[in-house]
Amino acid sequence: MLKNPIPKVTNKLQYRAIGIVNGKFIPHSSEQINRGYITDNKGEKIETVVLGKALSLLKKYIDLEKSYFWIVYPKNKNTQNLHLQVAGIWDPYQLNDVPNDSSKSNFSKLLEKLDLKDNYFSVRGELVFVNTQKKEVVIKICPTSKLQNLKKKNFKLNIKGEISLELLNSFLSLDVLRDGNSLKLINYEVVEKKLK
Repeated sequence: MLKNPIPKVTNKLQYRAIGIVNGKFIPHSSEQINRGYITDNKGEKIETVVLGKALSLLKKYIDLEKSYFWIVYPKNKNTQNLHLQVAGIWDPYQLNDVPNDSSKSNFSKLLEKLDLKDNYFSVRGELVFVNTQKKEVVIKICPTSKLQNLKKKNFKLNIKGEISLELLNSFLSLDVLRDGNSLKLINYEVVEKKLK
């Protein structure tokens, strides 16, 4: 069975920010292989850090000359400086148990079967800021609510797009696409109006 790189939501108010980006990972140095950038097929560079469990995959299976689909967590301080954290690598043939029947079926077509595409991000969280003039919104993401005392784990994601001010503090599910070093809102759904 084809494993979805972005798992289905298991809880109505599940916070998350996860996406898939195709490109080559280029480490800053051979001594520090976990830091570098992903260069996409347009030559755009995105600052990237490879997290623990993905680092062992990178060392064992990844040919740094090739492009891969990276499962990533996005972070940014504003709408212009996207930073990615690699959580995994989506390769249905090499790293999953999908039979390689057709000579390497097109990965983009496989993604379409899963209702996904390159540079797609699923973002779920609380709308905490709307800038109507700049057409920007900020979504607050609080990973795993069990760890409420770990306030530092919360982070905010800046996204280009328009959402009504009336939805401030509501919990939203957003479909977002990466455009260069920016995240752009494609559409959103209100999961729960005004939290608190």
